[in-house]
Amino acid sequence: MRTLGSSNLEVTEACLGTMTWGVQNSEEEAHAQLDYAVKECGVNFIDTAELYPVPLTAPEWRAGKTEEFIGSWLSANPEWREKIVLASKVAGFMPNSRVAAERTVPPTDPPPDCRLDRSSVRAACEASLRRLQTSYVDLYQLHWPDRYVPAFGATTYDFGRERDSVAALLEEGKIRAYGLSNETPYGESRQRHLARNFLRTFPQATIQNAYSLLTRGFEEALAEARDACSPRHHNVGLLPWSVLCGGLLTGKYRQGAAAPAGSGARFVAFGDYMSRWHPSHARQETLQAADAYSAIAEGAGLTPSQLAILWCRTRPFIATHGAVIICAVIIGGTSLSQLEENLAAFALPAEALTEEMVGAINEVHMRCRDPSNSL
Repeated sequence: MRTLGSSNLEVTEACLGTMTWGVQNSEEEAHAQLDYAVKECGVNFIDTAELYPVPLTAPEWRAGKTEEFIGSWLSANPEWREKIVLASKVAGFMPNSRVAAERTVPPTDPPPDCRLDRSSVRAACEASLRRLQTSYVDLYQLHWPDRYVPAFGATTYDFGRERDSVAALLEEGKIRAYGLSNETPYGESRQRHLARNFLRTFPQATIQNAYSLLTRGFEEALAEARDACSPRHHNVGLLPWSVLCGGLLTGKYRQGAAAPAGSGARFVAFGDYMSRWHPSHARQETLQAADAYSAIAEGAGLTPSQLAILWCRTRPFIATHGAVIICAVIIGGTSLSQLEENLAAFALPAEALTEEMVGAINEVHMRCRDPSNSL
């Protein structure tokens, strides 16, 4: 078990991701994944969001459907609520948003904007609690910043309103800890400053950013923030998301061997989804790097998915006093067999990733440094 950043929440190294539930997965399939991960494998950490499922372009999409699936499982298994750490997220800026509309019953018409002010965050949190059929969320995250799209005439952004939006929820016990997601070094540093001065009782616990073999920007762009996040300083834990790059790092999209139609594969079902990793749209460097990582995995007797997960869970981001800041790795699967394979990667010893393999991975990385960032 690992402590979730500066909070007192204890979580498993594997966190069950849920974003496909409601589009690619039915409620029955979602419950089967929960039963397997939680009851059979001992996973106690579940991550969701008010926006889920994805993609939003799917005809069956409706904001909050994923949370409803989790809520119905909790209703049928109430004894498990106190045993799990449940995380959700509030959407950042999104104009005329159906996500914001679904916070009320019936949905608000016309759809309001998603913002990270006090009233919007409270409405989002209370809607999530209703759908999840619980009185509190353990970890509540700001899904993405909303300062990048200023209103007409605005020249400044008040970070304090984000602080105020979570402070009341923390004090009321509706959330037990809070975190950021998809944040930049500047945003992270500003939030830490506010937390240090105004939220000392409830410091920021986590940051959920993309990190994978193909997306290693956290090592560079957030290098200084990374060290400041360590337990030696502010103790903000990293929750890497999309460690399989939408499925590209599973090996099923090897060049010249596309996943067959009707397989349920995300990049087959949704031709315009995650274009930076989509085998039909990604840069050649991205596809070549994915193939090279698959070859490294096969040479070590691992599946490509297991190598990708093993890489993330063994990146210590060690501070000088030896403190680990990666709290948990978020994984999922559109089928139970995929979930089984992905969870099996957490049973592998860290030594399964040898120095020779790390060297080979870094050679690929140096030839093709975060190629997906070019899109």
